Amino acid sequence: MRKDEIRFLVGPQSRWKEFKMTVMVLFDFIRGFRALHFTGPCVTVFGSARFREDHPSYIQTRALAAEIARLGFAIMTGGGPGIMEAANRGAKDVGGRSVGCNIILPMEQKPNPYLDKWVNIHYFFVRKTLLVKYSYAFVVMPGGFGTLDEFFEAITLMQTNKLSDFPIVIFDSEFHKDINEHIDLMIRRGTISEHDRKLFLITDSVEEAIDYISRNTIQKFNLRYEKPIKPFRWLFEK
Repeated sequence: MRKDEIRFLVGPQSRWKEFKMTVMVLFDFIRGFRALHFTGPCVTVFGSARFREDHPSYIQTRALAAEIARLGFAIMTGGGPGIMEAANRGAKDVGGRSVGCNIILPMEQKPNPYLDKWVNIHYFFVRKTLLVKYSYAFVVMPGGFGTLDEFFEAITLMQTNKLSDFPIVIFDSEFHKDINEHIDLMIRRGTISEHDRKLFLITDSVEEAIDYISRNTIQKFNLRYEKPIKPFRWLFEK
């Protein structure tokens, strides 16, 4: 986390500092909107940055992302290494579109080499908003705190009707076994409803994941190919 972001979260500051912070957040959003406005419908893939290309989850993610790209979606990730790289690489394998929202960290996270377009974002909460804003579906691969944060953010927005019921695929049932059991516990204790379980699919099958995404996006929202919106050169859009 950046030092200025830490200061932003500690509580009240001077009016001038808070105004400057607000402007910085605004420019982060504008930068993201300008970079991602022309990508078309996306599917966002969440997962660990720590897996190398010989890891089973990397291999699975690459294969799954390739099939999603074949449906016509752009693959969006956090833009970094590991699962993010695998997803972007899978899109490129089949000639699909590949985009990323890269977070600027003290130990710099560089955009992976399989991105057609990316934007560098200073604040995690801005990045999460962008990853959700342009997506018709979400894929949750094995990951750490950040992956779970992104998953629960997306599912909470759907649960509270702040976001349409887009499909969420949780891939690798063994890795997510304990989370699934905790979801069962929350249902039994009444902190969430039985209906909330219908907001996601847990699977180990690429074919099942693709069918679930297709039925709940392309068919459900009647998506069809449309000519991309053209950038305005006089606004320096690309």
